[in-house]
Amino acid sequence: MRAFLFPGQGSQKVGMAEGLSRRRFEEADEALGYSLSKIIDAGPADELTRTHNTQPAILTVSIAYVDMLRQRGVEAEIAAGHSLGEYSALVYAGALAFADAVKLVHLRGKFMQEAVPEGFGGMAAIIGLEASTVADTCREASPDESDSCQPANYNGGGQVVIAGHKSAVDRAMALAKQKGAKMVKALTVSAPFHSSLMAPAAEKLQAELERVKISPLKIPVVANVTAEPNDDAGRVKELLYRQVTGSVRWEETVQRLAAHGVDEAFEVGPGNVLQGLLKRIAPGIKLGVLNG
Repeated sequence: MRAFLFPGQGSQKVGMAEGLSRRRFEEADEALGYSLSKIIDAGPADELTRTHNTQPAILTVSIAYVDMLRQRGVEAEIAAGHSLGEYSALVYAGALAFADAVKLVHLRGKFMQEAVPEGFGGMAAIIGLEASTVADTCREASPDESDSCQPANYNGGGQVVIAGHKSAVDRAMALAKQKGAKMVKALTVSAPFHSSLMAPAAEKLQAELERVKISPLKIPVVANVTAEPNDDAGRVKELLYRQVTGSVRWEETVQRLAAHGVDEAFEVGPGNVLQGLLKRIAPGIKLGVLNG
């Protein structure tokens, strides 16, 4: 069984559309009302890394890769996406129209950026501690809801990313070092994604989701917040709403794919972050070759 895995924010780079059909980029420009394709092709890099541009850019490139794979007769029986990548997976599964998804993730990025004043939140990667220990560490570092952090991404391979108020993240980083973490690194991000601080963004996104049509899913998509395959169109909006403040359970997602019978997976989009995680979490799953 084959799975398509779609990357999230952080995989972007100027020029990442090289060699891909221009059709999707023209559709994205029309949907957004500005030239996203120009930013993807020529930058500048700091414009591409603005969250409201990054998210539709990665989704557009990912779906352009889907088109390329389809031309080669390569399809998948199940899909999953890391954070933003869940939207790409839902486009592939037929639940979201491409134009709707591009507009949604543009707004998702905008709402996330607006949710927290710059410098107020933070994120950090913690490597070498059990996921449960990281969760406990976040609780210890969080005296109350007004000064808290939580696990944001359970990426697998001993890596957990935490997010929240910068002061709480700093305390959690210090505690993690005391507990023997192999590496603790503050991340340069524009907002504390997948934390309770994203609640205002979740509420705004929910209103936008209500305007969008969700079609029947042709294949299941493993949801970030449950790490379970979903093929119920009626649950898609709720799962995307919960995803904004919920943890990305990527390690469990990959384990669920393996248990589901997946023996081959393609990372469909820019970068190779998910390939590296796949090798650590489920080395028995063969990596498909996107190019060539």
